[in-house]
Amino acid sequence: MKVNEIRELTTEEIIKKIEETKQELFNLRFQQAAGSLEKPSRIRELRKQVARMKTIIREREIANE
Repeated sequence: MKVNEIRELTTEEIIKKIEETKQELFNLRFQQAAGSLEKPSRIRELRKQVARMKTIIREREIANE
């Protein structure tokens, strides 16, 4: 998901996406521990995606002040 796509979402939708992404990260970490993870780079992608979404939420908070 690109930054422009994230900016088009409402704050509530972004928060929901963060929760979904964190759940996927949790599952990927279990797969990694079990040694059955096929694409290790996916963990890095998801972590960066969560950071992008949190950054946009924070920008909106600052803009509203």
